[in-house]
Amino acid sequence: MSTVTTLGVTGMTCANCVAHVTEELEKIDGVEQVMTVLEEGGESEVTVFSDEPLDEDALRAAVAEAGDDYAVASVEIQPDALAAQQAEQAPARQAAHDHAARDGDAG
Repeated sequence: MSTVTTLGVTGMTCANCVAHVTEELEKIDGVEQVMTVLEEGGESEVTVFSDEPLDEDALRAAVAEAGDDYAVASVEIQPDALAAQQAEQAPARQAAHDHAARDGDAG
C-alpha cells in the first residue's frame, strides 16, 4: 500500500526552509520521500510518501521542530494513493477505450 500525505505549510520562504522541514519529516518512521512546492508568502505544499498512513500529530510536531515560523495549515491523507490515482484515471481510460472501439467499428 502506498500513502500520500499532503501538508499545507506556512512560513516557508526559501530552499533552506524546505531543507529544514524535509530533514525533520524524514526522521519520522515510515517516511520514504518528501517533496515540496515552495509558495513564498503563502501555503507551501509538502508531499510525504510512506507505505502506511502516518500520525498527523507526528507530522505537525516535525514541522514545528523545523522552525518556529513554520505551521501546518492543512493535512490531506490518501491511504491508498495508487488506488485513488487509478480511480481518477478510470473515466479517461474508459473514454479512450470507447473511442478506440468506435474507430475499430468504422472500418
